[in-house]
Amino acid sequence: MNVALRRATPSDFPDVRRITRDAYLKAGHFSADHPYMGVLEDVEHRAEHAQVWVAESAGRVVAAVTLTFAGQPYSEIAADAELEFRMLAVDPSFQGGGVGRTVVGQVVEHARQLPGIEAISITSATFMERAHALYESVGFRRAPERDWYVPGEDVLLWVFTLELG
Repeated sequence: MNVALRRATPSDFPDVRRITRDAYLKAGHFSADHPYMGVLEDVEHRAEHAQVWVAESAGRVVAAVTLTFAGQPYSEIAADAELEFRMLAVDPSFQGGGVGRTVVGQVVEHARQLPGIEAISITSATFMERAHALYESVGFRRAPERDWYVPGEDVLLWVFTLELG
């Protein structure tokens, strides 16, 4: 499948919201009423404080991802000289066809073009095994010394990094 990554425009926000919600719900990561679902669905806020990107195939948005940098509101773990990506979601009807792998690859290529960016960091909940397998298969490595807990919850989040050098 031919997939092109580009910055989202406001006209993409309904697709980003639907894809993100549907992907997280289908995977069973959260219930529809979990507070984090509200964060995921607030694409407008995300786009105001980070970079929302979409993957498009044959004129249809099939995935979305958010890019952020150290010190920005949506950054959870990015150190200086790191791009952090979050909220990667593939439309459930396109899962299993390599879209996620393609998006991650294109994010890596984008990061390589950014001046001063030497690595990529991501956080993934311990129960997101499919995501872990994808990240590791494209060269990300666990950074357990950077793992962290969701504030106020007993949820451990794993950190993965990829050196770009």
